[in-house]
Amino acid sequence: MSETSTLAAGGVTDDPDEVELRLPADGAYASVLRTLTAGLAARVDFTMDDIEDLRIAVSEAAAMVLDEADDDAVLDCRFQLGAGRLAMTIATTAAAPSSPDYESFGWQVLATLADQAAIDAAPGRYAVRLVVRSSLPA
Repeated sequence: MSETSTLAAGGVTDDPDEVELRLPADGAYASVLRTLTAGLAARVDFTMDDIEDLRIAVSEAAAMVLDEADDDAVLDCRFQLGAGRLAMTIATTAAAPSSPDYESFGWQVLATLADQAAIDAAPGRYAVRLVVRSSLPA
């Protein structure tokens, strides 16, 4: 983990910490991703309800990415932690990714639970990006 936050008068600056996790693109590893995400969210003061919502959002994002993954691909998961905020990208290699289905149930769940969500479906790569903020006041 790269510690980029620095102390300033009165607290921590908004420079985010960055974490990267690489896993085989296999659904068997989704629980590892959910557990890490929950731990990181707790670190930036998410409530238990926020963390449970985030776990659901990450499950949906991972499922979307896994559906597009090439054989023997890797999930590349990147997180940026800020005060009461967690941004993440879950990506994999995908030779010919499908167009995003913004009408799917999974997307609707993800878009509802995240403050921001986007899909990048370019040849060779498929990624889902999320930004989630804690429900606690800043």
